[in-house]
Amino acid sequence: MSESTLKGVSIRGLEVFEALAQTGSVASAADRLGMSAPAVSQQLKNLDAVLGVDLIDHSRRPMTLTPAGRLFLKRVETALSALRMGQRDVVALDLSGLSSLRMGVIEDFENEVTPTLTSRLAETMQSCAFHLETGASHAIQARIGARELDIAICAAGRSAPSNTRAHLLLNDPYILAVPRGTNVSGGLDALSDMAFLRRDMNQIMGKQIEDYLGRHGWIPPQRFEMDSNQSISALVAGGQGWTITTPLSLLRAGRFAAGIEAHSLPDGGIARQIVLYASEDWTGDIPAQIARIARELIALHFITPGLTAMPWLAPEFVVLD
Repeated sequence: MSESTLKGVSIRGLEVFEALAQTGSVASAADRLGMSAPAVSQQLKNLDAVLGVDLIDHSRRPMTLTPAGRLFLKRVETALSALRMGQRDVVALDLSGLSSLRMGVIEDFENEVTPTLTSRLAETMQSCAFHLETGASHAIQARIGARELDIAICAAGRSAPSNTRAHLLLNDPYILAVPRGTNVSGGLDALSDMAFLRRDMNQIMGKQIEDYLGRHGWIPPQRFEMDSNQSISALVAGGQGWTITTPLSLLRAGRFAAGIEAHSLPDGGIARQIVLYASEDWTGDIPAQIARIARELIALHFITPGLTAMPWLAPEFVVLD
């Protein structure tokens, strides 16, 4: 691309392309960006014309990227991430006036999101006493409900903790995870010869999964019940059983990922929402600014690699704004 052709590339066009790549549909991209569907289509048409290539294969539903589109998406995400970080720096989060901040974050984020989020918060703390803890969602929820935390990032349960306000972060759909090569064409009945690996029933995920199974009249025998995501991943990869999980949890499988195959959940349409709860004692825009930073990090570390590996998740595995 010559220097002159860059003049035809708008930031809005790049945002439209990113949203289309992540959602897989014009309507969903339009909803996310607050635009009309025709305006989204026109932005993409303009971008295709400037680049001289088609970025999206319109013949498939959900839409998928062409090889050129996949290559370009990596550059677009890098460029937009830099621009958003620059915007954040101009309108910086200021915690200099805080005397204390008690925050809890779901374990799913402790390797990628939490360290960077903590570093960004620390940049603006001067005399703030900062307390951070990680744990399971139900434990984090209980802590903020008891006013032992100021901010909690966790999965939403059946009801919000009392005296809190919620900021939506992520829609994390439930999916089927089986040993690689397993035939799932017969649905859950085809897995009856394998052990079902249950989540700890104290966990929000465990309760939501059992509700789903109960609604469909499928109650697997009680053999395994664990609160360790990595142990469940290891058993699935080793051919010892199958489970119901989410993309966020599956992306943490690490060295076990190669032995696991993910599929859409039969009669699915269920998801957990990851939210930021802020105590009602917190006024001002600090919770919303922390939520914005969390969304950026979730998109970078989970949405992008997740949709690259499982593009069929595009309409559901999305950041919530």
